[in-house]
Amino acid sequence: MTKLSDIPWEPVQPEQPAPPAEQGKIKPKLTHPPRRVSDKKRWRWARERAVQALYQQILNSTSMDMLDAQFMEDPFMLKLDLNLFRRIVRGVSEHERDLDRAYTQLLDRPLAELDPIEQAILRLGAFELIHSLEIPRAVVINEAVEMAKLYGASESHRYINGVLDRLADQVRIHEPRRI
Repeated sequence: MTKLSDIPWEPVQPEQPAPPAEQGKIKPKLTHPPRRVSDKKRWRWARERAVQALYQQILNSTSMDMLDAQFMEDPFMLKLDLNLFRRIVRGVSEHERDLDRAYTQLLDRPLAELDPIEQAILRLGAFELIHSLEIPRAVVINEAVEMAKLYGASESHRYINGVLDRLADQVRIHEPRRI
């Protein structure tokens, strides 16, 4: 068994202060570039911000240009898929009445009684189901459900799921229900 007194002891040299030019600078710990954010993550963020913009538009009747300018003030917008964000927000605004008509028939209450966040999510989901045929129906519904879990009332994700699933049955006749 080794005793503590048998271990050679060397005094620790105090760390030398950095030269004045380097004091106060933070040295990067990573030697490699940061990882690129996945497309799925960028798309999710775009949809989240689109729901926020649509919600704001429902509450305040904000113009598209003003809404776009307000959201572009946030530096986080550079991390998400800006094309998807704009496509959703502008597309929903363009087709608002048709989208509302498409899912209103599937509601269990009048549109006026629908919570504004649920309405924003339903508009997003209806827009993608009807106008973004390249996105599978399961993805559209799942993304809308995730938005409802984040921003909606406690059980609104189930309601959103049911409405959009029935809408998908009507507008995506040739696409299978499950992948």
